Amino acid sequence: LDGYEVFDPMFGYLFNSYYEAVGVRHPRPKRGLISRPSVNDISMYRNYVDEAMLVYLADSPARLDLVELGLHHEQQHQELLLMDIKHVLSVNPLRPAYRNRPILPTGSAPTMEWIGHERGVQTVGHNGHGFGFDNEFPSHDVLSQPFELGSRLVTAGEWLEFIADGGYDSAELWLSDGWNAVQRHEWDAPLYWRRDGDDWEVFSLDGPRPLDPADPVCHTSFYEADAYARWAGARLPTEFEWEIAAAGADAAGNLLEGGELHPLSASGGGLTQLIGDTWEWTSSSYSPYPGYEPAAGAVGEYNGKFMINQQVLRGGCAFTPPGHVRTTYRNFFFPPMRWQMSGLRLCRDA
Repeated sequence: LDGYEVFDPMFGYLFNSYYEAVGVRHPRPKRGLISRPSVNDISMYRNYVDEAMLVYLADSPARLDLVELGLHHEQQHQELLLMDIKHVLSVNPLRPAYRNRPILPTGSAPTMEWIGHERGVQTVGHNGHGFGFDNEFPSHDVLSQPFELGSRLVTAGEWLEFIADGGYDSAELWLSDGWNAVQRHEWDAPLYWRRDGDDWEVFSLDGPRPLDPADPVCHTSFYEADAYARWAGARLPTEFEWEIAAAGADAAGNLLEGGELHPLSASGGGLTQLIGDTWEWTSSSYSPYPGYEPAAGAVGEYNGKFMINQQVLRGGCAFTPPGHVRTTYRNFFFPPMRWQMSGLRLCRDA
């Protein structure tokens, strides 16, 4: 924008997340040591930029696509901020709550059913109508073998059975890297679970709460999800099996604006909980679709350079803003990570 002056020359250095094309930046491991700028300064900065953007967009409507990408990126951070807040509060010895409200049991979970899908060639990926991140493109055909998908997410009560049966002590259930992680981190339950005498409690944004066996299990790593599936005589779905099963699914679910901020038990029959509650681990490595080409410049760094050593998750969670998730959306995390709200759904060959 002609005549625009930056609010503070240091902010470009301070707030550059990882974009090499933008220039040098504050080291990521040291971000947590920065307690300034103040909230007031950040609010002034945001208002300053907003006012300039309104003028700029009136003169340059062709840039709206880039701004739309920025807005969806900010929605991702709305979700991640809640995950960060939950983690920070959980390690505080006082175990404070983000909010205070009554915690009610959600009832019993329905019996899991196996929903069958036939062999065939199916089109996956974004169809080009509406917004999509570049990693959802291009749409392409995949050959799907017959499979059956669990009708709901795995529950905390089912995970308790896995623990009681020595799941965390049975090396034969685990991938090699996963077993190393179990030993190194001394995992014996999902993140935020803690024994309370003979019972279990789980930390939530409402503070510590009794573990509800009907709730979906969450904050599991890919390694844990994979081991549980093997223990259950099943496997994790591929991301394409998940997308094929979810085609045409209702985008409604337990998402951020519902206000629960915690996964809820399934209700009803058929295929449920595809959207919201917890992100669902898949067995698919995060890699480019056939024909994928990253954009030029810094925008090309947004997804493409992370397509290595990570697993795809699908479906959104209770922290995801409505309108941000769709059945083609590809989230991704490293296999050992548990801080994100991730759970699992079982799959098996038909």
